[in-house]
Amino acid sequence: MTSPSAAAQQVPLAYDADIVVVGGGPSGFAAALQSARMGARVILVESLDMPGGVHTSGLQGSADVGVGGIHTELMRRFAEAGYIYTATHDTHPGWAGNPLAHYEQNKAPDSEFRRMSFNPEGAGCVMADMLHAAGVRTLYGTRFVDVVLDEHSGNDSISRIIVENASGRQAIAGRIFIEATGTSELVARAGAPFVRGGGGQPSTAEWDGVQRPIPGGLLWIMTNVDFAALRRHQLDAKDPTLAKVMSEAVAAGDLPAGLYRPRMGGRNVYGEMYIGHPTLDMSPIAADGTYVLWQNVPYEWALHMDDSADDNARARQALRGLINAEAHFLRKYVPGFGSATLANVGRFVGVRDGRHPIGEYVFNLDDVRNGRRFRDAVTRPMNKVFYWGGHQKHEFEVSYRCFLPKRIDNMLLTGASLSFEYDTLFMVMRNFPWCTQTGEIAGYVAARCIEKNIKPKEYEFTTPYF
Repeated sequence: MTSPSAAAQQVPLAYDADIVVVGGGPSGFAAALQSARMGARVILVESLDMPGGVHTSGLQGSADVGVGGIHTELMRRFAEAGYIYTATHDTHPGWAGNPLAHYEQNKAPDSEFRRMSFNPEGAGCVMADMLHAAGVRTLYGTRFVDVVLDEHSGNDSISRIIVENASGRQAIAGRIFIEATGTSELVARAGAPFVRGGGGQPSTAEWDGVQRPIPGGLLWIMTNVDFAALRRHQLDAKDPTLAKVMSEAVAAGDLPAGLYRPRMGGRNVYGEMYIGHPTLDMSPIAADGTYVLWQNVPYEWALHMDDSADDNARARQALRGLINAEAHFLRKYVPGFGSATLANVGRFVGVRDGRHPIGEYVFNLDDVRNGRRFRDAVTRPMNKVFYWGGHQKHEFEVSYRCFLPKRIDNMLLTGASLSFEYDTLFMVMRNFPWCTQTGEIAGYVAARCIEKNIKPKEYEFTTPYF
């Protein structure tokens, strides 16, 4: 019987590059762009039809003030193209402190706020143009399948990856490979060690002890929403969480069981975050009257969407059904949604807690608590707010060794596939700016390694990049 690795070696070679980036989310995009701008021959493999990952194809669209480098350039380019939208107290009176607001619900009622977003579809077009202009060969609609390894007594090397697209199954050779899948697929296929998703929840006695990943979610967009009318209903009917209209819909048989699920208790780092879906959950995006809404996988199902085809299929089918039911409920029962339209549903279910690679260093909460410093820090000390401990701000650094997976000597990790413990990654280090920064760092290192003819584990990182 032919082994998978032997079969993979028989796949015809279609492309050869200095650097091969697997995944075109924020980190993969930045890695490919930076490497190409430094003169490397770069191939980017992306399963969908545009770069940007969860922030474009997944509809997250979260904009912010630029943090430097490619991220700042992106925010500028999005703004110049007219794709940045900003919601404030002036455009959304009654939004801050509103229990329906995904990001601002914990703010003081009617306080000032500023929520920037970008048009996901437009942003994806801008990012695609940037890659093309830099000379990146981007293979859209191409699924990563497997790796071919050169085995050594110490660390192994990836010699090529196997992909599948309209041309069938093909091989892509490279000298350095960048893990930017967001779910560490390249790590898993290469046989590098990782910890399976599933954090500390549940931690209450009534649960069965099963490890449940932080639930994934599917985002969707409605247009022509009249928030002022919705707000009037909340105030006049004294119905801030829409409990009254929900009861009306239940009595009429128009609200299926499981659509609005109560939050579940827990004592771990993320507490009740995404653990349930008790009411409408939305945020302004792209234009006046347009909102992105969240629908999460039921937490109790304990689905591992990143490594189980059955779990992934179950999540996609269930969430599409829940979104359809919620759209009908909103249009029929909730003031402000009578003329609204379901305009877009994300192209994939976002995985918040997938595989976590074990690198040469694993970043953890103690590093944050102790403000640990590293001689190979990739950035200057960062100040970020962590969810545990009363949303306190901490100053810390991240080691370059978090970019280096165990067992493979020509791979760099990025974004949500960095060598971080799950709680640290989930709490802070999976946002658009940080993923873009880590991608840019990985792209820089990869290009420098090509210039020096060395492997990433031989590269000495002595000066912070940002």
